[in-house]
Amino acid sequence: MIRAEAEARLRQLRVEIEGHNYNYYVLDNPTIPDAEYDRLFRELQGLEAAYPDLLTPDSPTQRVGGKPLSSFTPVRHRVPMLSIRTETDTTPTGALAFDVRVRKELGLTELDPPIEYAAELKYDGLAMSLRYEQGLLVQAATRGDGETGEDVTQNVRTVHAIPLRLKADPPPDVLEVRGEVFMRRDDFERYNEKQRSLNKPTLVNPRNGAAGSIRQLDPAIAAQRPLSFYCYGIGETVGWDMPATHGQILDALKALGLPVSDERIVGPGSPALVEFHRTIADKRDRLPFDIDGVVYKVNRRSLQQQLGFVAREPRWAVAHKYPAQEELTTVEAIEVQVGRTGAITPVARLQPVFVGGVTVTNATLHNEDEVRRKDVRVGDTVIVRRAGDVIPEVVAVVMDRRPMRDLIEPLHPAFTLPTTCPECGGPVLRIDGEAVARCTNGLGCPAQRKQSLIHFASRRAMDIEGLGDRLVEQLVDKGLVQTPADLYQLSLESVAALDRMAEKSAANLLAAIETSRGRELHRFIHALGIRNVGEQTAKDLARHFGTLDALMASDEAALLQVNDVGPIVAESILAFFSEPHNRAVIERLREAGAWQDGVARLAGGGHLVGKSFVLTGALPSLTRDQAKEMIESAGARVTGSVSKKTDFVVAGTEPGSKFTKAQELGITILDEDGLITLLQAGSDQNETSN
Repeated sequence: MIRAEAEARLRQLRVEIEGHNYNYYVLDNPTIPDAEYDRLFRELQGLEAAYPDLLTPDSPTQRVGGKPLSSFTPVRHRVPMLSIRTETDTTPTGALAFDVRVRKELGLTELDPPIEYAAELKYDGLAMSLRYEQGLLVQAATRGDGETGEDVTQNVRTVHAIPLRLKADPPPDVLEVRGEVFMRRDDFERYNEKQRSLNKPTLVNPRNGAAGSIRQLDPAIAAQRPLSFYCYGIGETVGWDMPATHGQILDALKALGLPVSDERIVGPGSPALVEFHRTIADKRDRLPFDIDGVVYKVNRRSLQQQLGFVAREPRWAVAHKYPAQEELTTVEAIEVQVGRTGAITPVARLQPVFVGGVTVTNATLHNEDEVRRKDVRVGDTVIVRRAGDVIPEVVAVVMDRRPMRDLIEPLHPAFTLPTTCPECGGPVLRIDGEAVARCTNGLGCPAQRKQSLIHFASRRAMDIEGLGDRLVEQLVDKGLVQTPADLYQLSLESVAALDRMAEKSAANLLAAIETSRGRELHRFIHALGIRNVGEQTAKDLARHFGTLDALMASDEAALLQVNDVGPIVAESILAFFSEPHNRAVIERLREAGAWQDGVARLAGGGHLVGKSFVLTGALPSLTRDQAKEMIESAGARVTGSVSKKTDFVVAGTEPGSKFTKAQELGITILDEDGLITLLQAGSDQNETSN
């Protein structure tokens, strides 16, 4: 390749790769397979190695580069990064107080029209200033004290959501963008899970994970941490046509290729703010990242300038917080729980504390390594975190509050995992390479029996209504049930004799067990509780093999042909079916008629095979599970996010951002009637072919 051709190809590759980065990291909408992206990236690396003088600082290959720093260089902000006043009333009515203050400062009366406000999220991460000159990212600095921050450019260049060059021709001479670096919850959990599997330190929470990653002196380490970024304002600008409102500024930043959240509104008066606060509160736990509140701003810049500042805080903006998701409490005891796979999990018994909207008395400590790394001991004051449906966890010990630190060892020794199971006395072993220790007694352990039965009866498995934790505990403790197959042998008399059970309740339970006979194959596979086999994998296995016998007879090569089944999952399946005890229980369940083969369509069956659906909002008459099951029975897959690969979005009431994204991408949107019509079209085809 001659030099001119190489130079043209280099430019093309850089534009193409950054476009794919934007789709993947900003829009959450990948447009090419990972293997194709890797091929393009390797081609770019090869050309730059062959023509090193053509290497540019905005090349995608330069996102991870530079030697470790000995310290960060101070950066003086040309426009200070000011703090925002906080509204302490965490109820929606807190927005009213802000509106009253603003109107008073502007000298408005009740007869004057409402003020137009912009409302957006208050991200829980690290404030950041990005400086672009002639469209090129030249510096990134932390907020610091507002006047002076730290130069973290090398680390920020590793954040793929942040463009190295703006989409503008011509670009502004200078544009400073203010925003927040944060870590998504799923990225945080995946990173910590990987660290635990390697017996390495985990991150305390997403906020600390983001801040600690950006302040790493070695950019190569920072690059290993999955970070995201959203803009929320600007600093110094030169040669940029400044929009008249805050909402328009964010729209303009988005047009330049900068990531801007869609969770924002512009609306009139305090009612718009109250409604935004309520709406975000309702979906707070479903957001993919942490927030600790929302921010209200007077939308029009001319009014912002009129209002000005007080004590280095703008009068035209306020942060309206939500109840905290982290609180302090005391560890009263450390115990262990035994799961259905025998996993031994340390649990902290806590002095009750209200956090994340509920009173928390227990919190997971994950495993022995985590307890020792955090050095959690009885009597410690700890930070407890609960967000959404996530199990509460102890994230850190407040060492300054540890009583009698010099005497702590004899009074409260470090946690040691028991060598025998607290439920059955069986040996507890930890396999090399695993962070979790397990009781090796299998279903001989009452705790594992109980958890396995609870899982077997759960709604997404065999769906045995009324068979809850307390009833399972009694059935196991009284020796009435040892394996799931024993459920189908229970008598009315034995069940009615249990505590808080009468003949009618017992009859209802037996009727529910009877109803569970003949469940779909994928439900039965899921109910077996095979390690690493969740609901979706069970469906994939049922579709692929069609019968349980075919699945049980499969080898590793056959299992690896199933969608999303890798070596670890295949090994778990083979190990489960190789156990004589498990095969004996399955044979007894066969005699009970617990499942029916062939209910899940085989791979290649169904008129919607290969199609991808996304469900959003509440449907009038179908639950989400019912709609999902109907779609999957037609051969399609239901995914959680909208992308260009999505074929249909099924939208009910209050569909949210998925609906908006589907409209932007031109994806077919169906209501419930449209979905049913589409599904019936396949039934009509089948009847015609018969």
